Parts: sequence; structure tokens; C-alpha cells
Amino acid sequence: MRCFRGLLAVAMVVGVCAVEARADDAAEPEKEKWTSLFNGKDLDGWTPKITGSEFGENYKNTFRVEDGVIKVAYEGYDEFGGRFGHLFYKQPFSNYKLRLEYRFTDKQCPGGPGWANRNSGIMLHCQDPKTMRKDQDFPVSIECQFLGGFETGERPTASVCSPGTHIVMDGQIITRHCNNSTSKTYRGDEWVKLEVEVHGNGKIKHFINGDLVMEYEEPQLDPGDPDAAKLIEANGGEKRLSGGYVSLQSESSPVEFRNIEVMLLED
Repeated sequence: MRCFRGLLAVAMVVGVCAVEARADDAAEPEKEKWTSLFNGKDLDGWTPKITGSEFGENYKNTFRVEDGVIKVAYEGYDEFGGRFGHLFYKQPFSNYKLRLEYRFTDKQCPGGPGWANRNSGIMLHCQDPKTMRKDQDFPVSIECQFLGGFETGERPTASVCSPGTHIVMDGQIITRHCNNSTSKTYRGDEWVKLEVEVHGNGKIKHFINGDLVMEYEEPQLDPGDPDAAKLIEANGGEKRLSGGYVSLQSESSPVEFRNIEVMLLED
């Protein structure tokens, strides 16, 4: 009888452990689900808007796919001529992580402004590109700015710029157009890994090669910007930005993008 009771106690303990193990397994978070936004073959799902051109017109084949990467190139240009470009993904996002790799290549297009040398980026919370003026240089958006280093001097990347927008840092509204990140300088043509984490109108974080280099929150439209003012009026006076399109930049410096992926987050 004692032996039976002992075996019963052991069985009960084993059963409880098994249930707890199954509960632990169920509690384990699912692996991150990343979705590719670029098929490596063509610009399917992506549409250009270049200053002076209609939405959908790829002036001088500025954006193209070669060797499995999206390239921004200027072989067809005699000079840049203020043709700032943005390549928009077809779908807007609000709460998400987005990651990609970029690198700068070749020399700046003749006539490009000095500040745009080895300068590109990805625009977040963009206005609908169909609402952009034909001669509009930049969409109203939040820019995660990519900067390539020169031979000497420091030049951090994944900084934030704000065409037609403001952000909040340390509880203060920031109206300065560009604000530097804490990243190191990346020179030459090496691939750099970027990840942005976007929580609607909440926090936005920039990571370079896995390191957090920039953080801000409460993106909002700038009522003093004419293009943003139109959006505020169309939105019934609402200034807060909680989502929008993403776009890749062409600012006169040849650049390449690859491994573009998104992971949607819960609200």
C-alpha cells in the first residue's frame, strides 16, 4: 500500500511538471515575423515621385534594380537640377519595425548641393505621394537620414530631419530641421544595417548595426509649413502624425538599398 501511494505521488508530480512545461511552451513569444518589401528583381510595389515629374514617372531611370539591389543612379543626368526623388512603397504603416541595408557608391551627380553629398535616407509617416505638388522637393514626413563619412571628420548617420514636421525630445518640441544621432561615422562603400521602430504617434527609435542611436516621439505636422498646413486643414485641424507611407530618397548621391523588410506591431 505504501508503495502504491509513493508511485501515485510521483505520478502526480510528473503530471504537474508536464502541465507547467506545456504552459511555459505556450507562453514563449512567437518568432519575429518579417515581410520583405523588395523582391530583388524589379520595383514592383514601389513608385517614384521626383521633383518636376508626375507621380509614377521615373525620370532618367533614377531608380532601378540591378544585381538584387535598388540603385539610385544618375548616368542619364547632365546635372542634378534639383531633381530630388522619393521611391514610395505602396502601403502606409503606423506601428512597425523596418530594417534595410544601404551603402553609398560613386561620386555625387554634378550640380547636387554640397549638403547632399553622400546623403540619403528613408522617410517615415509620409503624406500620400498623390497629394504632393509636382515641384515639391520632399514629402511632408519624418526623415531617418543616412550620411556617409568623408575621408576626415565625424558624420553620424541615422539622424532625424523633419520636412514639414516637428518632433518631441526630452519633453520639448524640436523645430530644428535636423538633429544628430549618436552613431559613429561610416566611410567608404560598406553596407550599413538600419532598423527603425515606429509606434504611431508615440516613440520612434533608430538603430544602426544593432545599436540605438536616436530616439524621439510625438511626430506632428508643422502649421508654419505650407504643405503641412494643407494637410492639417484636410485633417480637420489634427496635427498629430500616427502613420503614413515610407519612401527611399534620391538626393544627388548614388546609393544602394537591399534586404528591405517590415514587421507589423500591435497598436
